[in-house]
Parts: sequence; structure tokens; C-alpha cells
Amino acid sequence: MNAKKIPVILDTDIGLDVDDTWALGLLLKCPELDVKLITTSSDNTPLKAKLVAKFLEKVGRTDIPIGIGIEENRKKGWQYPWIKDYDLSQYPGAIHNNAAEMICSKITDSNTPITLIAIGPLGTVAKSLELKPNITDNSRFVGMHGSIRVGYWGSDKQHKEYNVKKNIKACREVFQAPWEKTITPLDTCREIRLTGLLLDRFMKSDNLVVNSIKENYNIWKKKILAKLIMEKKDHTSTLFDTVAIYLGFSEDLLNIEELKIEVTDSGLTQISDNGNLIRCATSWKDVQAFKELLVDRLTN
Repeated sequence: MNAKKIPVILDTDIGLDVDDTWALGLLLKCPELDVKLITTSSDNTPLKAKLVAKFLEKVGRTDIPIGIGIEENRKKGWQYPWIKDYDLSQYPGAIHNNAAEMICSKITDSNTPITLIAIGPLGTVAKSLELKPNITDNSRFVGMHGSIRVGYWGSDKQHKEYNVKKNIKACREVFQAPWEKTITPLDTCREIRLTGLLLDRFMKSDNLVVNSIKENYNIWKKKILAKLIMEKKDHTSTLFDTVAIYLGFSEDLLNIEELKIEVTDSGLTQISDNGNLIRCATSWKDVQAFKELLVDRLTN
């Protein structure tokens, strides 16, 4: 554990896949991290800000400011029932309508380099780079993006990963920017599901963060099952984004390769001589140890 906390910004598209909610919970349970700002990206960003705000209010962390990214549409998302009666104007913390400007301000004003963790499509981050390209001088990028050698659902073929293909242009701009970049592609984050004793420990836990995750997870499961995507009762869904939170403060459990990655016009993240150098977590040293750490942190 670092003696000095690492200042971080989280950019999230919370509200579609529930793994963002698990990642937010883990973020708040990591003593190594000092959360300076949480911003929302992609689709209905004000509604996503509601999810963040209610979560922070329920767990007593309204000291963290929220930045709302550019609104793209009015989709409600699968976790909408959790916040349908929540009034964002009553949130006791700070909410800003200019997420990209807030990212620039936090990074520029920080005495210590900031780690920007992105777990969604990269429109908000790309906008920040457009506004102030030199934020790369005082920050590093950590993301849950891409598919290097393997894909979804155990496939040994590369897939177009959602966070990349949803905004290919933005991902390309972020990957081309001259900052240190570290990603967990599907190669590693697709392996994170809780089962057995670990899942039982989580479900039996009773703290503010866990309860907020469980409330959202139960709503999400009902929505996803209605769309005929099978989720078994003996394991969670895949908790992709939690690995990016871990990379915010440690790489001990992962193998990192420095690879030149090119974002293709179709949304693939291919190893290419024309690509940009990115530190990629391509395999695990001990995936079980990470799952145990995840549960330990959330249930502590």
C-alpha cells in the first residue's frame, strides 16, 4: 500500500452493464486512492450522474464532485428503476455540467500527477484532451478497453469490445495522446466473475457499499433476463471494470505487455507497427487472488 494516496478521476458510463456499479463500489473501498472527481460519459449522461449521486449519497461520500458529460440521447438504461424518484437537484455535493472542463481543471491544478481511470466509451476523456492537450503532462490513463488476443465469452478470437466500438474516434484520440496508457482488455477482465464462497460472502455482507451494489444488481438482473441473456444464479455477471480500478493502484497480480495498439475503423484494437505504445494487462499471475481482494475490499 502506498504511504501517500494516489489522486484519481473516474470516468464511467454507469447504468448499462452493472459492472460499473461494482467498480464504483471498489473504488470507494480502496484506501490507496483519493477520488477527486467522478464524471459520466456516453448516452444519457445526466441520468448516469443520478446513479453516481445516489450511490455516493447512500454511502456517505458526497464530498466527491460529479461532472456530467455531453448528453447524447435520453436512454434510461437498465438500472433506471433505482433512481427514477431521485432528485439530482437535492444532491448535497457538487455537480458540474461540464465534465471535460472539470477533468482539465482537476489535472491542471493537482500538485501530484492524477490517474484518470476510464471504464466506458471515451467521449468525455477525448473532449478533455481537445480542450487542453497538455493534461497528459500531469496524468496517466488507465482504461477498460479493447480485445488483444481473446474476446467475450471465452472466445479465442479478437472481438470489437464495447467501450471501443461505441466511440471509435474518441478511443483512437485517447490512445494516440502522449501520456502513459495502461489498459485491461478482455484478455484479463473477462475472467472476473464471483462464485462459490466468495459470492456467498458478498451476498451475506451488510454494509452501505455492498447494499447499494446489491440493489442495483438485482434490478439489472431482472432487466437483462428479460432480454434473454442468461445469467446463472451461482455466479455474478462479468465484472470487467473492477480490474481497471485495481490497475489504478497496483499491477502485482497481472502480467503487463508493452504493445503497439492500433484502433481500426471497425473498432478492433490490433497489435500493429502503426499503433501507439500501450501497457496491456494481457494475462493474470493470480486471478483468484484478485477475486479475493475484490470481495475483501467490498465486504470490509
